[in-house]
Amino acid sequence: MMITVLRVVFLAALAIIALSSPGFLSAASLLSLVTTASFVGCVAVGMTLLTVSGNIMSFSLGATVSATTLVFTAALLSWGIVPAIALSLMFGALVSLAQGLIIGWLGANPLVVSIAFFGLLIGIAPWCTDGSSLFIPPGSGQEVLRGKLLGLPIEFLLMVGVAVIGQLLLSFTVFGRNLMMVGSSRRAAEAAGIRVWRTTASAYLWAGLFAAVPGMLLAARYSKGNMDYGATFDYDAITAVIIGGTAIEGGRGSIVRTIIGVVIMEVVRVILLLHGFRQEWQYLISGITILAVILLQTTITRK
Repeated sequence: MMITVLRVVFLAALAIIALSSPGFLSAASLLSLVTTASFVGCVAVGMTLLTVSGNIMSFSLGATVSATTLVFTAALLSWGIVPAIALSLMFGALVSLAQGLIIGWLGANPLVVSIAFFGLLIGIAPWCTDGSSLFIPPGSGQEVLRGKLLGLPIEFLLMVGVAVIGQLLLSFTVFGRNLMMVGSSRRAAEAAGIRVWRTTASAYLWAGLFAAVPGMLLAARYSKGNMDYGATFDYDAITAVIIGGTAIEGGRGSIVRTIIGVVIMEVVRVILLLHGFRQEWQYLISGITILAVILLQTTITRK
């Protein structure tokens, strides 16, 4: 049912754009759309894993993206591209792993923990750079993470890679099965011998690792690290997860449907921009869409 609704919404949105702007369906326009959607897409994959685990949502992944732009830039300027990529991925993974351990091991509220880490990242990262952006000179190696490979944008290819890894984890591994069981019933998972704290911590580790990817890509794309990047990614990723039909209470979800949700959001944004609507309209429509999907999920569940 949810997949059918998503298909109808997606096709309707594409039809509206095609009628209002015939040039939109060109290869260049579509590549531009998926490239822009790729940043939120990576975050949304991690957000899906967290939501499936029953840990509501995280409000610190966007801040992780922002802080990663600074980590990547600083490491790139000091040691080069390979250490910069490695340190950025480690940073994202460790920041989220710390949250997962606090939540899974100590039993802290996931929403409160994510808000606390949001504050820590937003406060500490700019303090380390004296509140200024870090700029990357041309030829420093950032070109590796931008441009095209086989005619496709690097950003899009990395998002596809992240999505494939996320779906494989969720559908074909013991970790994925444990994650769904923990999300469905924590007590049942514990009774089945699943180490809930380890499963929770692992979900956060993967989410942080995936969030580090757009952080590196944004820094490479704009040649600077800036805490403003990723500011709205939490909201956008949560919206995509909900549009994709992942159960808010946990226990079930799909990475593929989440990515469809991300693309739908980007298509809607393009529609609004083409017709001269301000950004406020995008948030209004997102809010209405979330309410509609929640009502639809509730209706389906009751039936």
